[in-house]
Amino acid sequence: MKQKISLLLVLFLAALSIFAQEKKLYNPAANANADIEAAIKKAAAENKFVVLQAGGNWCSWCLEFARISKATPQIDSVIKSSFVWYELNYSKENTNLPLLAKYGYPQRFGFPVFIILDSKGQRIHTQNSEYLEDGKRSYDQKKVLNFLQQWTPKAVSGKTYAQ
Repeated sequence: MKQKISLLLVLFLAALSIFAQEKKLYNPAANANADIEAAIKKAAAENKFVVLQAGGNWCSWCLEFARISKATPQIDSVIKSSFVWYELNYSKENTNLPLLAKYGYPQRFGFPVFIILDSKGQRIHTQNSEYLEDGKRSYDQKKVLNFLQQWTPKAVSGKTYAQ
């Protein structure tokens, strides 16, 4: 019996250690204004757009979107080739309300919500993530891929459609 309790205690402590070392997606202490300015500069230099994924570490849907994006090669590829991604924190520690106001109060859609900025920092789209869900506690990969592909710099460029 003592061995079982000792084993359970060791397993519990190991799991706790792994959990404590896990990198959080959102950083409540981040200077979001400075980070977004840097993302805009990087996007301009790389001919990309910026996506602000507003949400928090408390939001299971936010974490699930990050998981499925990295786990799906096609989605990950579009993100890496066309966007500079930034997780904009919204939590009790830091709501970033002035930034959310600047971008048209996207929190009205719930979290996560995606704000797409062009390479000059102008908001060109706000996406309610509810429309990307699969109805099974995750996201529909085709819907996510379609959303991202429709908002790449190439897709919104008039040059793409010139005769």
